[in-house]
Amino acid sequence: MAERKVSPQQKELKTRKRVKKNKPDFARSESWRYVKLKKSWRRPRGLDHKMRRKIKGWPPTVSTGYKGPKVARGLHPSGYREVLVHNAKELSKIDPRFEAARIAHTVGKKKRVEIVAEAKKLEVFILNFKPVAEIVETQETEEEAEDVEETEEKLEKPAVDEKKSAKKEEKSKRKLLSRKKDSEKKKKSPVKKAEKPKSKRKKAEKGAEKQ
Repeated sequence: MAERKVSPQQKELKTRKRVKKNKPDFARSESWRYVKLKKSWRRPRGLDHKMRRKIKGWPPTVSTGYKGPKVARGLHPSGYREVLVHNAKELSKIDPRFEAARIAHTVGKKKRVEIVAEAKKLEVFILNFKPVAEIVETQETEEEAEDVEETEEKLEKPAVDEKKSAKKEEKSKRKLLSRKKDSEKKKKSPVKKAEKPKSKRKKAEKGAEKQ
């Protein structure tokens, strides 16, 4: 597969960009009124809908008059025209100056490898293919990020352990203080004398006097 070159249809892409600036932003009806309705375009279908009837003062609706320039119509953002490829033979029909290949999603690994190898020979650009170097770089960056996370976790763990130990010490100190206070209160409070139970004889004497 050839390295990505400067797209040949730069002029067409620029015209498309310039025309797009003059196009209005097509908003869904009532999206400015209700939060629940998003701005993404939906065609109004009501019989009396003002936007459908294109009444003056209402936002513009999507119509064929807002098409892009015919020269740039169907171009990929890279500037090439897309051609769907199912096998290596179909690459021979592609003009590498103006067209780029897109491997079909139904193609398996075996045929995909063949298509990529053939594309390198013919210098055809493939739109939905990442070179191995890019994949390796992404894997390395992911591994580095994981290592950084592990080191951060290791640094955080001792700090957490220190906090836990400090909390435990505080709790033990509080318990000791509460015990000391309880013991001091018990010492200060006077001991009440145990009242002797009244004898049965005295009760009997009191009963006799009442009679």
